[in-house]
Amino acid sequence: MFRLERILFPVDFSDRALRVVGYLETLTSHFQAELILLHVVEPPTYNTSLADWEGARAEGFDEFLGTRLKRIRVTRIVEHGEAARKIVECAALRRADLIAIPTQGMGIYRRLILGSTSAKVLHDADCPVWTTAHLEYAPPLDEVRHHRICCAVDLKPHSRRVLEWADSFARCYQADLTLLHIGPAESLQALADLRTAIGSKAAVRLERGEPAKTVARVAAESSADLLVIGRGAEPGILGRLEADAYSIIRQSPCPVVSV
Repeated sequence: MFRLERILFPVDFSDRALRVVGYLETLTSHFQAELILLHVVEPPTYNTSLADWEGARAEGFDEFLGTRLKRIRVTRIVEHGEAARKIVECAALRRADLIAIPTQGMGIYRRLILGSTSAKVLHDADCPVWTTAHLEYAPPLDEVRHHRICCAVDLKPHSRRVLEWADSFARCYQADLTLLHIGPAESLQALADLRTAIGSKAAVRLERGEPAKTVARVAAESSADLLVIGRGAEPGILGRLEADAYSIIRQSPCPVVSV
């Protein structure tokens, strides 16, 4: 049975982080999950003091979030070190099922920027990673929905795992699922075979065009609440964050889970 038992939320006490809370309240409540709040204090630089480095405490979470998350099972952790590495280590140690991390890039620059910490986490993390680059449009808690899920696959071997995650998540929410591939007409049979292999009832959609732009367009046209993509299965020089995945995350009109 599909479960999200532990969700890791790295908190940097920014407005971006605060806008993610509504999404996380919805996910944690639906799955009765534990929410792990992690704040990483990075080494002092020219504009930070040693007191800031040594003085961070878990109480800062309550000051930042106020009364939010009071009905959720929360664990608060403060670590010192390089942010991306500590996030990945914490996710592995705590066996997180999902990391939720907002990307940088607001307003006119949102399609151009993916924060270095987010990029490193996407590259190195073993578990799925939830991101969104459009937090200026983040809905309030009572308007967060998961009615329509879009799963974009490249038909490489990792695609099966990607679709399994998307299909299981969609079933938990009784959501409509669209299985999308950007490629030639000959790919349609492989796409149908992938759907049959895991017993999914997803609607199949085949498109042509530049992958990132086309995936973003289809997600927007279908009013998708969530986009699920693959990051690649093997670490290395290119790592799990392949070029198309990087571009899709930047351009997606809705949150993205990278599996």
